[in-house]
Amino acid sequence: MPLVVPDEGERRLLGYIVNKTAPTNLVLRLYTNSIDLSTETWNAASLTEASGAGYSSVTLTGANWTISTVAGVTAAIYNTTVTFSFSEARDIQGYYLTDTSGAILWAEEFPGAPFSLPSTGGEITIRPQVQLS
Repeated sequence: MPLVVPDEGERRLLGYIVNKTAPTNLVLRLYTNSIDLSTETWNAASLTEASGAGYSSVTLTGANWTISTVAGVTAAIYNTTVTFSFSEARDIQGYYLTDTSGAILWAEEFPGAPFSLPSTGGEITIRPQVQLS
């Protein structure tokens, strides 16, 4: 499923655009529950953040994003990949981004979700990006 911005995220992002809300760094998180993202009425409380040995969310600093336009598509791409490490079995549905207060901005389900890690754990690597056209 493509990246989805829920109603709450739309309000927050519009607040950033018109300078009504001060932007913050983004926080990349993984979620474990199956949810219909297409309804756009869900929020951060609707998602169950991953937990367990080895997992922690990752703050994405503003200085590490590159914004460019190619063939009419403008994209913000994080300069490095982010690796989440687990030391036990875990099923991961996808990822979501919040601001530092925990307010949801957007989410994306992994293709073929859930992504299942074995009992010995493993890694999930993401290179965050968002496109506008």
